[in-house]
Amino acid sequence: MKTLFAIDPWKLTETELHRDDMRLSESLTSTGNAHMGARGNFEEKYSGDSHPGTYFAGVWFPDKTRVGWWKNGYPEYFGKVPNAPAILEIGAAVNGEELDLARNEVAAFRRELDMERGLLARQFTVRLAGGEARCETERFFSAARPEILAIRYRVTPSFDAEVAFTPAVDANVRNEDSNYGGSFWQPLGEGAEGERSWLLSQTKENPFGTPRFTVCCAFSCGGGEPGFAQGRAQRAVKRTVRAGETAELVKLVAVATSRDFETDDALKAHTLAALGAAERAGYDALRAEQAAVWRERWDRMDVVIEKDPAAQQGIHFNLFQLLSTYDGSDPRLNIGPKGFTGEKYGGATYWDTEMFCLPMVLSTLGEGAAKALLRYRYDQLPQAMANAEKLGCAGALYPMVTFTGDECHNEWEITFEEIHRNAAIFYAVWYVYTYTGDKEYLAQYGMPVMLEICRYWVSRASWQPRKRKYMILGVTGPNEYENNVSNNWYTNRMAKFCLETFCELAQDVTGILCLKERGLDGRELAQFARAAKHMYLPQERDGLCEQQDGFFDKELRAADTLDPAERPLNQHWSWDRILRSCFIKQADVLQGMYCLRHLYSDEVIRRNFLYYEPMTVHESSLSPCVHAILAAQVGESGKAMEMYARTARLDLDNVNNDTCDGLHVTSMCGSWMAIVKGFAGMRTETGVLAFAPCAPEAFGPFSFRILYQERRIQFSLRDGRFTLELLDGAPLLMLVYNECILLRREEPVTHEVK
Repeated sequence: MKTLFAIDPWKLTETELHRDDMRLSESLTSTGNAHMGARGNFEEKYSGDSHPGTYFAGVWFPDKTRVGWWKNGYPEYFGKVPNAPAILEIGAAVNGEELDLARNEVAAFRRELDMERGLLARQFTVRLAGGEARCETERFFSAARPEILAIRYRVTPSFDAEVAFTPAVDANVRNEDSNYGGSFWQPLGEGAEGERSWLLSQTKENPFGTPRFTVCCAFSCGGGEPGFAQGRAQRAVKRTVRAGETAELVKLVAVATSRDFETDDALKAHTLAALGAAERAGYDALRAEQAAVWRERWDRMDVVIEKDPAAQQGIHFNLFQLLSTYDGSDPRLNIGPKGFTGEKYGGATYWDTEMFCLPMVLSTLGEGAAKALLRYRYDQLPQAMANAEKLGCAGALYPMVTFTGDECHNEWEITFEEIHRNAAIFYAVWYVYTYTGDKEYLAQYGMPVMLEICRYWVSRASWQPRKRKYMILGVTGPNEYENNVSNNWYTNRMAKFCLETFCELAQDVTGILCLKERGLDGRELAQFARAAKHMYLPQERDGLCEQQDGFFDKELRAADTLDPAERPLNQHWSWDRILRSCFIKQADVLQGMYCLRHLYSDEVIRRNFLYYEPMTVHESSLSPCVHAILAAQVGESGKAMEMYARTARLDLDNVNNDTCDGLHVTSMCGSWMAIVKGFAGMRTETGVLAFAPCAPEAFGPFSFRILYQERRIQFSLRDGRFTLELLDGAPLLMLVYNECILLRREEPVTHEVK
């Protein structure tokens, strides 16, 4: 565990140049605006160890899969987000001496991410041949103008000097995670129009027939001589200053992609027009716009934690990074596990979105953004059905990893066996329906997806006549430290939930009418009901659920008996040893208890929590939030606090020793869920908004706001009492500790915490 930045509610401040941890610092200072983003790389040259990374939303490339042997049904490529043309670059030199903090003597250094206003700044002083030079940089990806990046770079020498700047955009970049080391870009052209330079690049041709993407990057810097090389456009700008005077350069960059334009000419014209509008506004106005948009965002969705600055910084950081990645404005986009902060996991869509991100998106960004995420899956239903057919099944099997709906993952035990992702998508549709009550949306876009998922479960399950049970064999559950197991409890239980829930929803006439065209009839519904009734659940005894067949036969021991030097296990143990052990990577049975809390008593949840959590090593970023929620519910306050701290500061403290590869963006919503669904006890599964706070006393006062069915509601807890206040919208009947209350505007309701 390593913390580089000082504790502050709204800022990440680094006061030392951490050359040995540069990649970690770069990850933590990543910024974006849901259209594009970049790691916290320096604008000037840095010749030390670094991972330069810029990424554009929706742009991806099919890198040929690298496997030792091939199997029928195996994906031909691994989809990944390409490291995009570099747009941050501003080379700088003073009297011909290049600024390079890997080589320069650094007298002072400060880097600061201002999360309240969405700004990334640095101040540093270097000792050069002529004396000292103080440098200040500031940049932001505009939240008000998605195409725009703005950078201001200042150099103040202590001596008379010529300061030379070379701002550029450059498509000569490569992915560190490229399977075969190749570049994914080819240049199409570059040029200059007045004070603006532009560069057109296209993803290279591929043999898989997937879309190619063209991007246009244009920039201006107030003048300078244009220069071009293959795939690179730059300007040369010189400023002559006297000692103590400041040389300043403002670089404005506009980026657009062929996702939105049919021709290169239209793409280029739009990019240059967006750049021109930004130029006319000027840096200071753009900066003011940025602060205003972020202020509005925080007013809508801030979580306030009064007594724990580290926890407050953690939730602000996580909310900031999530909004830097996804804002709900483009239904073609989803949320990649690393967002715009790195290349690991390929920037694709996983089940993380539905299970961990969607609840927060729904409550903070609103129904439109959440339904856009569900529409993403509806639009890809044909591909999911084709994926199931490839594997010899009916219905739809949604991909583990995708950009277009086609599977593009390259690990057998994940691609073919981690089929519980289907349950996550079904659960998300049901969750949004119970939250919004929108039957029309459910019938049109939700039920078709649910039907094909249920068809898959029935065809994937095996009927065991001797036991008269349906079994699901050869799977990997959420605990990826177990592969190719039979009857994973979570997978089977969630399949049962899907089948039961669909049968209930299909009784609605609207649902039946919608699905008749997909061939649904009473006989098939009866088959779903029979499969649900006879679904095998391994050794549910006295409320304790066996993780999968044979788990109770393992050598069972607690994770705290492990030598700390062996952690994390995936970096120290062989895979064979991990698979044979009892140690659990992330919530598995407990994932099911979290999803189905409305169906299980606190006593049953507590028993399973006390059994499984001690064996859990939490080596997945998705693990701590589920445990924090359940720990709070069953009265394990100390564990709830521990797990909240872990999920809130997973990246800030580099808990899993992998943040240098990029942030765990999809898991960041977990800290919000731990507070709202855990400590505040918010539930909506029965179709009614309910609160049953169970916050650990040590957590102290906190508050947050949610959107619920066209209402804005504030929750505040302090000194053993909590208050619910309706800020906007019609009166609402809701539950507090299962007692019905009527919430009205200007009539807050206060209640004792039980």
